[in-house]
Amino acid sequence: MTKPDARITRRQALKMGAAATACLGAGRALPAFASGGKRPSFQPTLFYEFDYADVDLGEGPMQRQFEQNHELLLNLNEDSLLRPFRVREGLPAPGVPMGGWYNADGFAPACTFGQWISALARMYAVTRDQATYGKIDRMIRGYAATVEPSGKFYQHNRFPAYFYDKMVRGLSDAALYADHPTALTVLARTTDAVLPYLPPHAMPHQETPLVGHEDFTRHVWDESYTMPENLFIAWQRTGIERYHELAQRFIFHEYFDPLARCENDLPGRHAYSHMNALGSAATSYLALGERKYLDAARYGFRFVQEQSFATGGWGPSEAFVKPGSGALGESLKSDHASFETPCGSYAHLKLTRALMRITGDCRYGDSMERVMYNTVLGARPIQPDGHAFYYSDYTYDATKFFHKDAWPCCSGTLPMDAADYRICAYFHGTRGVYVNLYVPSTLRWKSGGASCIFRQTTAYPYDSHIRIDVSPSSPAEFSVYLRIPAWAHGASLTVNGLRNSRKVEPGAFAEVRRTWKSGDRIELDLALTTRLEAVDAQHLDTVAVVSGPLVLMALRGGMDQNPAQQKWPRAMLLAAEQNGWGAHAWTAGSGAQKLALRPFMDIHEETYTTYLQAQGS
Repeated sequence: MTKPDARITRRQALKMGAAATACLGAGRALPAFASGGKRPSFQPTLFYEFDYADVDLGEGPMQRQFEQNHELLLNLNEDSLLRPFRVREGLPAPGVPMGGWYNADGFAPACTFGQWISALARMYAVTRDQATYGKIDRMIRGYAATVEPSGKFYQHNRFPAYFYDKMVRGLSDAALYADHPTALTVLARTTDAVLPYLPPHAMPHQETPLVGHEDFTRHVWDESYTMPENLFIAWQRTGIERYHELAQRFIFHEYFDPLARCENDLPGRHAYSHMNALGSAATSYLALGERKYLDAARYGFRFVQEQSFATGGWGPSEAFVKPGSGALGESLKSDHASFETPCGSYAHLKLTRALMRITGDCRYGDSMERVMYNTVLGARPIQPDGHAFYYSDYTYDATKFFHKDAWPCCSGTLPMDAADYRICAYFHGTRGVYVNLYVPSTLRWKSGGASCIFRQTTAYPYDSHIRIDVSPSSPAEFSVYLRIPAWAHGASLTVNGLRNSRKVEPGAFAEVRRTWKSGDRIELDLALTTRLEAVDAQHLDTVAVVSGPLVLMALRGGMDQNPAQQKWPRAMLLAAEQNGWGAHAWTAGSGAQKLALRPFMDIHEETYTTYLQAQGS
């Protein structure tokens, strides 16, 4: 089935309140699939996401990762994708098993299916590519043919809530972004089938049972506490009350209540899924208006930051650590599972995006940027046989490696990460546009009666200079807000070559308000300072070299030359220089004390270390 292009009819203004609508917002409206009354409203936020199609990315790691993952998903064999459903339902199952986690008898059968539908729907919103729509349509229709009331797929399945959570978002995304005609009907049938296999409420995660010997009815592996976010979103998009009720049923009060009191309840918990649960806390606030859920999300995220590596990654061996224990520093000795990268990044970007929109605090954008450049954008591409990059390795003798099993969970989140970079780059509010990421890109939107084009040219984060050309179709008054990272002391800003009269403050948005005309130009220089960041308070001499948002990792020169086994003068590390302006490589020291340094994005087969031993003051 081929879907005709409906781009013009789908681009209505997002209902966000009279004030926000009066500004410049061109968001995606709900299609006609949610009939029967007024669309449910979330709490208003200070600013809003643009639509996927409003932002074009230029050449660079974000666009490259988008294209790699788009091609991978389009080439997945559909009979193989549907095989776990057909086998578990006792239906004819042509196609070659995909292997690994995905198999019908695998660790998590078809675990990434819903995420891939979601990623494809977002990619279709960007590209309007008919092959992408056709893939979505065949996946949904093939899956629908396997859904029956008794829910055989969920019998003896350790992850019913995990799978259902991903299908809720995948099918509602297909309805919203691709106008798929049956996606919500299939979601309703999926909900009917899974209900007998869900726990009565959010159940804590426990990874102690042996695979094949656990009691599936105890839900010890499952992640039911992550479900409210996508269920509330399904309710907000459709107005169907059942999703609202289910979302409230699975709010993880055991976790959120102490966090809302600013009590750190993270240590020992499974890192990725509980970071993902903080997204449910933020969405619970938006859906229910109860302040405690916002407090839980904010304080929970603060506790995560307090135990993060310099890269922004967290959770060695997939667990949050105890504050003040020195566990991060100790993990560098032998724990190669330093950060669950695509999954952790997806949860991190999603939460920081929500918290920044709610609070207006641009430091959430700093954290988003750090995680993007130092973790997920350096992930090795998913291989056609399902081998995927899973962990970032921050040990003293580190390499980039694939997960031992095919099609693990990170093969589901990496395509979603790649699709979402666009909606992380810019936001809009009542007064204007917020520039969050400095990346080659073009933004299109409306301000009053003017159509605006916003072109950003930069080699950041390798180069400190950012240029933004503003081209409204007619003169238009609005503000442009530029995120000034907290580390960017000495940042400077000019408009049409003239220095902006307002002081540029690190850790805040710099506002430029004027009546913009075609040909206006903003230039920002962020002064990429070099600094050293200790891994934790118990290992103050174990430091990472950081330039701007980039962690510079030391390459191992030869088999007998491990930079982590030497002590390096702090002054030498702080004097690290790029090998030419705009180069992707740095050097510190000279002669026998010379270090070759690279950002994570630019490391491939090399052995490296994230942290070095420093000496001196």
